[in-house]
Amino acid sequence: MLIHREGYKIIVITMLILAGINIAFMSIFGDQHIVSKIVLSISLIFFILIVQFFRNPLRKTVLNEQHVIAPADGKVVVIEEVEETEYFKDKRRQVSIFMSPINVHVNRNPISGIVKYAKYHPGKYLVAWHPKSSTENERTTVVIAGSKAEVLFRQIAGALAKRIVYYVKEGQIVEQGSEMGFIKFGSRIDIYLPLDAKINVDLNQKTKGGETVVATLA
Repeated sequence: MLIHREGYKIIVITMLILAGINIAFMSIFGDQHIVSKIVLSISLIFFILIVQFFRNPLRKTVLNEQHVIAPADGKVVVIEEVEETEYFKDKRRQVSIFMSPINVHVNRNPISGIVKYAKYHPGKYLVAWHPKSSTENERTTVVIAGSKAEVLFRQIAGALAKRIVYYVKEGQIVEQGSEMGFIKFGSRIDIYLPLDAKINVDLNQKTKGGETVVATLA
């Protein structure tokens, strides 16, 4: 299993803290005492959960200029027509994907093209499914201009996610399915599509980042 580079520091720190806790309990109770064994078991489970959160599985993206692929693993929680007020300033089709703490949290570019807009917004940490999380939470907004259309997507922090990382910048040429960022510990991504885009997913459908085709551009 590949581990994402964003997890290296956290995994090492977690390992050192858990090792210190277990050494302390074993020095007090002995390594065969039930208390020491319980603490060790809980520590191992917690460590495995942290490691699996930062897993980075290989994904095979079939490049297609008409397809908008899922930027992340998760579940589709919103499909609706909305007013996009930051960049397009008109009506768009919004598809939102919620990532639970057990999902892979690597974020990927939904289309190939040129990054026309990339901006970070500090903000609150409302739960990711809150209606105002798209405009009030910590977030990034990225717009990629492809051969068929411009697609906007937002990384949105949730109640647990306190750190959004994104690697793209304005003027950069990106490839569909390539890494664009990472959100730590639960979050959501909103995708804003042209109104004539055909939506290929349903509410509550699970997505696989880099592979699931969310929409087809006209």
